[in-house]
Amino acid sequence: MSKKVEVGIIGLGKFGLSLAITLGELGISVVGVDNSEMRVKAAKPYISQVYQADGTDSKALEQLSFQDLNYVVVSTGDSMDASILVVLNLQEMGVDKIWVKAISEQHQKVLKRLGVDFVVFPEQFVAKQLAHRLAMPGMLEYLSMGDDVIIRERRVGEWKGKNLAELNLTNNYQVQVIAIRKAGEEKFSFVPNASELLEEDDVLVIMGSRESVMRLPDASD
Repeated sequence: MSKKVEVGIIGLGKFGLSLAITLGELGISVVGVDNSEMRVKAAKPYISQVYQADGTDSKALEQLSFQDLNYVVVSTGDSMDASILVVLNLQEMGVDKIWVKAISEQHQKVLKRLGVDFVVFPEQFVAKQLAHRLAMPGMLEYLSMGDDVIIRERRVGEWKGKNLAELNLTNNYQVQVIAIRKAGEEKFSFVPNASELLEEDDVLVIMGSRESVMRLPDASD
Protein backbone atom coordinates (compact mmCIF):
# COMPACT_ATOMS: atom_id res chain seq x y z
CA MET A 1 0.00 0.00 0.00
CA SER A 2 1.36 3.42 -0.95
CA LYS A 3 2.14 5.86 1.83
CA LYS A 4 -0.56 8.44 2.52
CA VAL A 5 0.46 11.88 1.26
CA GLU A 6 -0.21 14.90 3.45
CA VAL A 7 0.19 18.46 2.15
CA GLY A 8 0.29 21.71 4.08
CA ILE A 9 -0.84 24.92 2.40
CA ILE A 10 0.14 28.27 3.89
CA GLY A 11 -2.07 30.98 2.40
CA LEU A 12 -5.64 30.24 1.33
CA GLY A 13 -6.23 32.92 -1.28
CA LYS A 14 -7.52 32.02 -4.75
CA PHE A 15 -4.49 29.92 -5.65
CA GLY A 16 -4.07 28.22 -2.28
CA LEU A 17 -7.75 27.39 -1.84
CA SER A 18 -8.12 26.10 -5.42
CA LEU A 19 -5.08 23.89 -4.88
CA ALA A 20 -6.48 22.60 -1.56
CA ILE A 21 -9.87 21.78 -3.10
CA THR A 22 -8.29 19.92 -6.02
CA LEU A 23 -5.97 17.96 -3.75
CA GLY A 24 -8.93 16.98 -1.60
CA GLU A 25 -10.79 15.74 -4.68
CA LEU A 26 -7.75 13.59 -5.46
CA GLY A 27 -7.84 12.04 -2.00
CA ILE A 28 -4.87 13.98 -0.62
CA SER A 29 -4.98 15.05 3.03
CA VAL A 30 -4.58 18.84 3.35
CA VAL A 31 -3.72 21.05 6.31
CA GLY A 32 -4.52 24.69 5.53
CA VAL A 33 -3.32 27.82 7.32
CA ASP A 34 -4.21 31.47 6.82
CA ASN A 35 -4.15 34.52 9.09
CA SER A 36 -7.49 35.75 7.69
CA GLU A 37 -10.57 34.62 9.59
CA MET A 38 -12.68 35.19 6.49
CA ARG A 39 -10.48 32.94 4.33
CA VAL A 40 -10.40 30.23 6.98
CA LYS A 41 -14.21 30.24 7.16
CA ALA A 42 -14.41 30.07 3.36
CA ALA A 43 -12.05 27.08 3.33
CA LYS A 44 -13.76 25.04 6.07
CA PRO A 45 -16.35 23.39 3.77
CA TYR A 46 -13.50 22.04 1.63
CA ILE A 47 -10.60 21.36 4.03
CA SER A 48 -11.02 19.13 7.07
CA GLN A 49 -7.98 20.63 8.82
CA VAL A 50 -7.86 24.42 8.47
CA TYR A 51 -6.50 26.85 11.04
CA GLN A 52 -6.26 30.58 11.52
CA ALA A 53 -2.58 31.26 12.18
CA ASP A 54 0.30 33.43 11.04
CA GLY A 55 2.26 31.47 8.45
CA THR A 56 5.43 33.36 9.36
CA ASP A 57 5.20 32.09 12.95
CA SER A 58 7.37 28.97 13.05
CA LYS A 59 6.11 28.00 16.50
CA ALA A 60 2.53 27.95 15.26
CA LEU A 61 3.52 25.76 12.32
CA GLU A 62 5.44 23.40 14.61
CA GLN A 63 2.38 23.06 16.84
CA LEU A 64 0.40 22.07 13.75
CA SER A 65 3.12 19.48 12.90
CA PHE A 66 4.01 21.04 9.54
CA GLN A 67 7.48 19.53 9.92
CA ASP A 68 5.90 16.07 9.55
CA LEU A 69 4.04 16.76 6.29
CA ASN A 70 5.24 15.37 2.96
CA TYR A 71 4.93 18.71 1.18
CA VAL A 72 4.27 22.29 2.18
CA VAL A 73 3.02 24.80 -0.38
CA VAL A 74 3.62 28.49 0.37
CA SER A 75 1.06 30.83 -1.21
CA THR A 76 1.22 33.99 0.89
CA GLY A 77 -0.40 36.52 -1.42
CA ASP A 78 1.49 39.58 -2.60
CA SER A 79 4.18 39.71 0.09
CA MET A 80 7.55 38.51 -1.16
CA ASP A 81 9.15 39.15 2.25
CA ALA A 82 6.54 37.03 4.04
CA SER A 83 6.96 34.22 1.53
CA ILE A 84 10.74 34.16 1.96
CA LEU A 85 10.45 34.23 5.76
CA VAL A 86 8.02 31.31 5.68
CA VAL A 87 10.42 29.35 3.45
CA LEU A 88 13.37 30.00 5.77
CA ASN A 89 11.32 28.92 8.79
CA LEU A 90 10.17 25.75 7.05
CA GLN A 91 13.74 24.89 6.08
CA GLU A 92 14.88 25.34 9.68
CA MET A 93 12.02 23.09 10.79
CA GLY A 94 13.29 20.37 8.46
CA VAL A 95 10.31 20.29 6.10
CA ASP A 96 11.13 17.75 3.41
CA LYS A 97 9.60 19.31 0.30
CA ILE A 98 8.73 23.00 -0.10
CA TRP A 99 6.78 24.31 -3.08
CA VAL A 100 6.22 28.05 -3.45
CA LYS A 101 4.02 30.34 -5.53
CA ALA A 102 6.19 33.18 -6.83
CA ILE A 103 4.73 36.65 -7.38
CA SER A 104 7.47 38.07 -9.60
CA GLU A 105 10.56 37.01 -11.53
CA GLN A 106 12.75 38.50 -8.80
CA HIS A 107 10.88 36.45 -6.19
CA GLN A 108 11.29 33.36 -8.35
CA LYS A 109 15.04 33.96 -8.61
CA VAL A 110 15.44 34.36 -4.83
CA LEU A 111 13.44 31.20 -4.14
CA LYS A 112 15.60 29.17 -6.49
CA ARG A 113 18.73 30.49 -4.76
CA LEU A 114 17.25 29.34 -1.46
CA GLY A 115 17.00 25.83 -2.89
CA VAL A 116 13.20 25.64 -2.94
CA ASP A 117 12.13 22.31 -4.45
CA PHE A 118 9.56 23.71 -6.86
CA VAL A 119 8.62 27.27 -7.79
CA VAL A 120 5.49 28.12 -9.74
CA PHE A 121 4.78 31.54 -11.23
CA PRO A 122 1.07 31.15 -12.14
CA GLU A 123 0.71 34.20 -14.37
CA GLN A 124 3.86 33.33 -16.34
CA PHE A 125 2.85 29.68 -16.62
CA VAL A 126 -0.64 30.49 -17.90
CA ALA A 127 0.77 33.04 -20.36
CA LYS A 128 3.16 30.42 -21.79
CA GLN A 129 0.33 27.89 -22.04
CA LEU A 130 -1.82 30.36 -23.97
CA ALA A 131 1.00 31.52 -26.26
CA HIS A 132 2.00 27.97 -27.18
CA ARG A 133 -1.60 26.92 -27.80
CA LEU A 134 -2.16 29.91 -30.09
CA ALA A 135 1.09 29.26 -31.96
CA MET A 136 0.55 25.50 -32.26
CA PRO A 137 -3.05 24.31 -32.73
CA GLY A 138 -3.58 20.83 -31.32
CA MET A 139 -1.16 21.33 -28.47
CA LEU A 140 -2.48 19.84 -25.25
CA GLU A 141 0.08 20.91 -22.68
CA TYR A 142 3.24 22.93 -22.24
CA LEU A 143 5.52 21.47 -19.57
CA SER A 144 8.39 23.19 -17.83
CA MET A 145 11.01 20.47 -17.36
CA GLY A 146 14.29 22.32 -17.90
CA ASP A 147 13.85 22.27 -21.67
CA ASP A 148 10.56 23.16 -23.32
CA VAL A 149 8.49 19.99 -23.50
CA ILE A 150 5.07 19.90 -25.14
CA ILE A 151 2.32 17.37 -25.69
CA ARG A 152 0.40 17.63 -28.94
CA GLU A 153 -2.41 15.79 -30.71
CA ARG A 154 -1.89 14.79 -34.33
CA ARG A 155 -4.27 13.03 -36.70
CA VAL A 156 -2.63 10.01 -38.37
CA GLY A 157 -3.48 11.25 -41.86
CA GLU A 158 -0.88 10.14 -44.43
CA TRP A 159 0.66 7.74 -41.90
CA LYS A 160 -2.35 5.44 -42.30
CA GLY A 161 -1.59 1.77 -42.90
CA LYS A 162 1.68 1.97 -40.98
CA ASN A 163 2.41 1.14 -37.36
CA LEU A 164 4.47 3.00 -34.77
CA ALA A 165 7.43 0.69 -35.22
CA GLU A 166 7.54 1.51 -38.95
CA LEU A 167 7.14 5.24 -38.36
CA ASN A 168 10.01 5.12 -35.84
CA LEU A 169 9.19 8.65 -34.66
CA THR A 170 11.64 8.44 -31.75
CA ASN A 171 14.64 8.17 -34.08
CA ASN A 172 13.25 10.16 -37.00
CA TYR A 173 11.86 13.12 -35.05
CA GLN A 174 13.02 12.61 -31.43
CA VAL A 175 9.42 12.45 -30.18
CA GLN A 176 7.40 9.79 -28.38
CA VAL A 177 3.80 8.65 -28.93
CA ILE A 178 2.31 8.27 -25.46
CA ALA A 179 -1.33 7.53 -26.35
CA ILE A 180 -3.69 6.78 -29.23
CA ARG A 181 -7.39 7.48 -29.67
CA LYS A 182 -8.85 5.16 -32.28
CA ALA A 183 -11.21 6.61 -34.86
CA GLY A 184 -14.76 6.86 -33.50
CA GLU A 185 -13.70 6.30 -29.90
CA GLU A 186 -13.78 8.87 -27.07
CA LYS A 187 -11.03 7.54 -24.81
CA PHE A 188 -7.28 7.35 -25.34
CA SER A 189 -5.29 4.15 -24.95
CA PHE A 190 -1.95 4.68 -23.23
CA VAL A 191 1.28 2.74 -23.85
CA PRO A 192 0.17 1.99 -27.43
CA ASN A 193 1.00 -1.24 -29.24
CA ALA A 194 3.86 -0.50 -31.67
CA SER A 195 2.72 -3.18 -34.14
CA GLU A 196 -0.93 -2.10 -34.48
CA LEU A 197 -1.81 -0.62 -37.86
CA LEU A 198 -2.92 3.00 -37.76
CA GLU A 199 -6.06 4.31 -39.44
CA GLU A 200 -6.36 7.71 -41.11
CA ASP A 201 -8.62 9.25 -38.46
CA ASP A 202 -6.81 7.84 -35.43
CA VAL A 203 -5.35 10.54 -33.18
CA LEU A 204 -1.83 10.28 -31.73
CA VAL A 205 -0.72 12.07 -28.57
CA ILE A 206 2.92 13.00 -29.10
CA MET A 207 5.42 14.29 -26.54
CA GLY A 208 8.78 15.89 -27.18
CA SER A 209 10.73 19.11 -27.13
CA ARG A 210 8.99 22.07 -28.73
CA GLU A 211 11.53 22.10 -31.55
CA SER A 212 11.11 18.39 -32.28
CA VAL A 213 7.31 18.47 -32.22
CA MET A 214 7.24 21.49 -34.52
CA ARG A 215 9.32 19.57 -37.08
CA LEU A 216 6.57 16.98 -37.47
CA PRO A 217 4.74 17.32 -40.80
CA ASP A 218 1.11 18.34 -40.54
CA ALA A 219 -1.37 15.55 -41.22
CA SER A 220 -2.59 15.76 -44.81
CA ASP A 221 -6.30 15.37 -45.53
